[in-house]
Amino acid sequence: MPAEDAKALEIVDLQKRYPNGVEALRGVSITIEPGDFFGLLGPNGAGKSTLIHCATGLAQPTGGEIRVFGQNAIADYGEARTAVGLAPQEVNLDQFLTCEETLEFHGGYFGMAKRDRQERAAELLETFSLTAKARDSTRALSGGMKRRLILARALMHRPRLLILDEPTAGVDIELRLELWHYVQKINAEGVTILLTTHYLEEADQLCGRIAFIADGQIAAQGTSEELAARYDVVNLEDAYLALVGRRELSRSHVEGGITA
Repeated sequence: MPAEDAKALEIVDLQKRYPNGVEALRGVSITIEPGDFFGLLGPNGAGKSTLIHCATGLAQPTGGEIRVFGQNAIADYGEARTAVGLAPQEVNLDQFLTCEETLEFHGGYFGMAKRDRQERAAELLETFSLTAKARDSTRALSGGMKRRLILARALMHRPRLLILDEPTAGVDIELRLELWHYVQKINAEGVTILLTTHYLEEADQLCGRIAFIADGQIAAQGTSEELAARYDVVNLEDAYLALVGRRELSRSHVEGGITA
């Protein structure tokens, strides 16, 4: 039985080496407390998706340890996975299912009773303004509606840890702000959230703590202010540009130059 004070997600010395010799993760360690809104930022190929895949059982780590609310996510995969909801970056909806079926089938996978599945699906369709599309095929949805459905599906089984992998990629500003509002609401209700994003203002607005990952390793972590101080810059965006070696692109640097 997991301890009451167990971390929401505890990753220790996580390693992932592919058969071709590529080291995607090289000793990654992060700890996310229950109720945190935690951001994971890094350039393409840094290891963000690999870390998520290992944490959710989609990839087998080469070494290290992963615990979800105290459950070993490798040895006790089933128990750990039940606590996690995943909204992946790619749109991976079954085009032959309706919105309603998508949610109910997902709930069935996690062992929800039929009545509970139906009630929860109706609740989430209403929450994400999809009730009118409940019996429509997912292939008939707009891109924004598909994003909403993917998030609803991730929440279907009432996970304690929600992992959002680029949840607002390619959506318009109105939907992005809607999603921001909703994930802030569920975080306030006690759901722990791990967010990966390329939108730095998104991480700055939503996340209490942030980790920078680069070349398969954690480069730095802390609050936005702590990361800015760590790189001797004024904000999170400039800290990220310092991480990737592109300080010259800093907007504060450019604006300062123009003012001078």
